[in-house]
Order: sequence, then structure tokens, then C-alpha cells
Amino acid sequence: MYGLYVITERRQGRSHADVARAALASGARAVQLRDKEMPVRDLLTVAEELREICAKAGALFIVNDRLDVAMASQADGVHFGPDDMPVAAARRALVGCGRRRFIIGASVATVEEAQQAVADGADYVSVGSMFVTGTKPDAGAPVGLQRLAEIRRAVSLPVAAIGGITVDNVAQVMRAGADAPAVISAVSRAHDMEAATRDLARIIDETRQARPK
Repeated sequence: MYGLYVITERRQGRSHADVARAALASGARAVQLRDKEMPVRDLLTVAEELREICAKAGALFIVNDRLDVAMASQADGVHFGPDDMPVAAARRALVGCGRRRFIIGASVATVEEAQQAVADGADYVSVGSMFVTGTKPDAGAPVGLQRLAEIRRAVSLPVAAIGGITVDNVAQVMRAGADAPAVISAVSRAHDMEAATRDLARIIDETRQARPK
């Protein structure tokens, strides 16, 4: 899990597929389908569409929350928040179904939560919220860049970061240790989604190249 990670949302007439296509055409490396309101049948249809879009682009496709939809759509993985299915339970279910190669991401806010996610079988952790964000009302108070750096030092897995990340602060997030800055509104609510994605991806790549070897 490296590079720009775009989480889709439906907004202002834009569909999940619209956001995914724009992001993948302009430098995103992974896409997550996130929709808390869509009925599961419709969500599965959208997931199957996004899986095809991501496969053609050579990008990872992750489904938020719903392990059943992720598996049925043949997604690359699933992402769980703190109130979703425990990572360990999901990993057991996947092994029981013969799905050993399946990405599980976990949202964390502390070093202890990150270490527990690793122990439970997560493949990456997502730290947040980095900054104040209006996209996720349940995100809680920002944890800040120092916490991100602490978690980066504490785990060996890829570390994503989320929450209020924009073109103006994504370099700070990268310097603090993020492997995959994750954005929602910075792309989905941009006037020009492709241009916004290109700017974010460029800064991420430039900042990564400038890191000490």
C-alpha cells in the first residue's frame, strides 16, 4: 500500500466510478469504495464495477467495512474502522474460506492500536484523523503528525494516513512517515478531479524521493 490512496464518495452528481476513473487516470495507486448508505445489493454492483476499473489500471481495490461485499466482488481487500468487524475475526473467516491472500486494513489512532492490528493480522494501518475534516463526522479529534511518526516507528507494515489531507499539507504527512496518504474530498470535491489527483500524486512522489535513503 504505497502512493496516493483515494476513497470514493457520491457527491454533486459524481458517482463512485466517476471518482475512481479520474483518480486512476491521474496517479492514484489504490481506491477504496466507501458508502455507508447504499443498500448492499447496489453496493455490490458498484464494487464489481470499481474492481474492473482498478484492475485495468493495475491499482488496488479496497472495500470499506463490508467483508462480504469485498469477497463477493473479488476486491483486493477490505478496510475496517474501530467499530467494524475485528481484524482477527476477519482473518479467521478468510482463512476458513481459503482466502489467505487478501488485504486487511485497519484504522488506528494510537501506537497500541497499531501494534494490536499488526498482531491480529492487518496488512496495513491507517492513522487519523490527521487534520480537521468535514468528510467523516465520526473521525474524532485530529491525532496529528507526531502521532503518525510514532506509529510509523512502531510498526513495520505500510502506514496510510487520512483526515483533512490536501495538496497544501500532504508533504508534511509524507515527511511524518506515511506511505499512502488517503484522501476523500481533496479529489471527489475538487473542481477538476484529475488535476487535483495529479498535484497530490506529484507531491507524494517528490517527497518520497527526497526522503533519506
